[in-house]
Amino acid sequence: MRVLIACEFSGIVRDAFIAKGHEAFSCDLLPTELPGNHIQGDVREILGDGWDLMIAHPPCTHLAVSGARWFKNKVREQAEALDFVRLLLAAPIPHIALENPVSVISSKIRKPDQVIQPYEYGEPFRKTTCIWLKGLPRLQPTKIVNQRKQQCWLESPGPDRWKRRSRTYPGIASAMADQWGGFVASQLSGCIAAKVGSPPSADVIVEK
Repeated sequence: MRVLIACEFSGIVRDAFIAKGHEAFSCDLLPTELPGNHIQGDVREILGDGWDLMIAHPPCTHLAVSGARWFKNKVREQAEALDFVRLLLAAPIPHIALENPVSVISSKIRKPDQVIQPYEYGEPFRKTTCIWLKGLPRLQPTKIVNQRKQQCWLESPGPDRWKRRSRTYPGIASAMADQWGGFVASQLSGCIAAKVGSPPSADVIVEK
């Protein structure tokens, strides 16, 4: 199964899929932080290269509502960012998941199919993440923990702060690879006739 992780420089989601035996590539204008299958360049140029699944992480700089006070000064930038999101969602790929924080995607394009938190996937942090889906079931929680720090706001200032805030938590990446990777692989092999919108059952661990 061929998996494209669009707009990822960290390699975290890519490597989670590779660990499950899939042929996964990350793509970003930046080089990869972790050695591995990485295409450094414009992801728009490879969307038609026969991918079975795409996980997309478009930049949220001009989209996240946390920066709403600056929206009036970047109308053009926001319009371009929204056009990029539309392009990704309309890519000729049968299974797509696009994630972003709470953003204007919800009001300008459509509401997300689900909203997740890192603490639902074994990570002791809070970071509201919206997900838009095409041909995929909703991601199911795997381990709910009680400690829920707002890590994003605690990141120290500096030129790489945006990078640290944008990385996918490993627990979420693992769930994506396990659940979505397994779902698409099953669809391709014809082993099951899964109904989209009826997610596979998952054993959820709840921290006491």
